[in-house]
Amino acid sequence: MNITRVAARTAVLALTGGALAACGVAAADDTVMVAVGYQSKTINTVTAGTLMRELELLEKHLDEASQMTGKTYEISWHDFASGPPLTAEMIAEKVDIGSMGDYPLSVNGAKSATLGAAKTRWVSVTGYNLDGALNQTVVPKDSEATTLEDLEGQVVSTSLGSTAHGNLVRALDGAGMSPEDIDILGQDPPVGMTSLESKQIAALAQFVPFPQKAVFDGTARLLHNGTTGVPTFHGVVANEKYIEENPEVMTAFLAAQKEATEYLQEHPVEAAEKVAAATGLPPELVYLYNGPNGAVTFDLTIKPQLVDAVEQGLPFLKNLGSLEELDVDAFVDEGPLKELYGADYAKVQAETVNASAITGHDEACDRAVDDAATASEAWPADSATTKVAATPTCLLMLVAQGGEYRSLYVPDAASGTRIFGQFATWVMDPALGTTEELLPFATVGDAEAYAAQHPGAEVLGYDEALEGV
Repeated sequence: MNITRVAARTAVLALTGGALAACGVAAADDTVMVAVGYQSKTINTVTAGTLMRELELLEKHLDEASQMTGKTYEISWHDFASGPPLTAEMIAEKVDIGSMGDYPLSVNGAKSATLGAAKTRWVSVTGYNLDGALNQTVVPKDSEATTLEDLEGQVVSTSLGSTAHGNLVRALDGAGMSPEDIDILGQDPPVGMTSLESKQIAALAQFVPFPQKAVFDGTARLLHNGTTGVPTFHGVVANEKYIEENPEVMTAFLAAQKEATEYLQEHPVEAAEKVAAATGLPPELVYLYNGPNGAVTFDLTIKPQLVDAVEQGLPFLKNLGSLEELDVDAFVDEGPLKELYGADYAKVQAETVNASAITGHDEACDRAVDDAATASEAWPADSATTKVAATPTCLLMLVAQGGEYRSLYVPDAASGTRIFGQFATWVMDPALGTTEELLPFATVGDAEAYAAQHPGAEVLGYDEALEGV
């Protein structure tokens, strides 16, 4: 067992699974064991998991606590592929603090509510999207499907009981369909990705980052961008008894999460590189979600919109048999956050504008980049910095000037959600002017719908759009 001393009274035990007790380690009277569960591949939890760990921020803040309490803190990190097994370990009292998506978080609260020592509280949020676009549906790249209606009678893979599953059902309802109109196959994300690549399924409906990874890998394209109008998020839950007995651990954890959030916002490229190195995910993919104007807004506060989203998801989870009841008001515990933020908490809680924004000067169009609705970004090859553009059209003008680019990032013209520019479906609309006339869309269906409603507009592939500037 490898224990690394971070400071005189703080130790870190780096594990990715199993409890400390299983290793035969008995805690001394002045030693507090801190078992943290996280999902390394679910990259909108990084501020409470991967990034926090890579920056050793929890160690830093527990060391500060150690100076006051005289105790030693030993941290074990437990990596999970999804929320349900993390909840199982929390119920078994093998994990003290964990981060997961809103549906698993709800199940966690409901299942632990009557278990006494295993009861949990919802204590913070890692990241959210108010439109629901952290869950998306993709189809094989050569699929003929352009709308959800085209999936009727076909097999769609998802993680049963996940937020992605709920998002799919809600999206089907918005399209005038029901789950009975398709054949839903329950698969974990990696299995579903393999099924999609081998074309054993018609579509994959999953949570971040799996749909866009399939897009980035070149095996899929978006069919539905996840926008349903119902927020989705990932949050942190903690064992109630544990944090009551060790309040300084909760204080240190939230301080570390806040610092990780600020680092991500102030050093987005570096943060993406660190997360990519730790997870094996492409940094370009991580940056899509976690970069400026990204699909994820990172904010610790528990917003009313997110509490309402939990309430809206309960009937779905009850129908699945995943839970019976959840007293959401009793589950939410904002006390530690309010202590962390002090008088600023209400102000931060009310804010929903992404604090990480694309700004700067557009070289191609020679104008300021100051409108989040159109701001775009290019990541040059072999560069530790990105280039910005005021509009997607200006971004294509930049690329047309030459040079190699790792990836392009643009807002979906239909929803505003950040997408890969090189994999978007583009529309040329001459009525918009020379620096706005090329519009990127996440899905073929949305592009075709826009073109049908705007005389003179033409649907283009990326290469055609690039030639168009």
